[in-house]
Amino acid sequence: MSTLSLAPAFVSTTARRSTVRLTRRGRLVVFLTSLMIVLAAAFVLAGGAVGTGEAGQPAPTEIVQVAPGDTLWGIASEIATDGDVRGVMNEIERLNALDSTGLAAGQKLRVPVRTD
Repeated sequence: MSTLSLAPAFVSTTARRSTVRLTRRGRLVVFLTSLMIVLAAAFVLAGGAVGTGEAGQPAPTEIVQVAPGDTLWGIASEIATDGDVRGVMNEIERLNALDSTGLAAGQKLRVPVRTD
């Protein structure tokens, strides 16, 4: 039986290393350039979020004092002319920054004005 051996045509005896080496100043320049590109992209993309120059109109409200036994549902149902009591409740909670629907007697609430 015969054997066949192949020798590579070209054998490199030295490994090639990259000739580009960055100094501390070079790394700083690359970092700052990258940072400027990212900030410029963020500035361009954020340019679409623009507000108007005019002030908005606040919703008309009135002050209601909570009587003993009153609930937020009861107050909202008196105000809601279109039958959307839950929506009026959410609006009252938002206007008064309420954490819960519990009310205390004597508490003053800002409520939307009825539109009859």
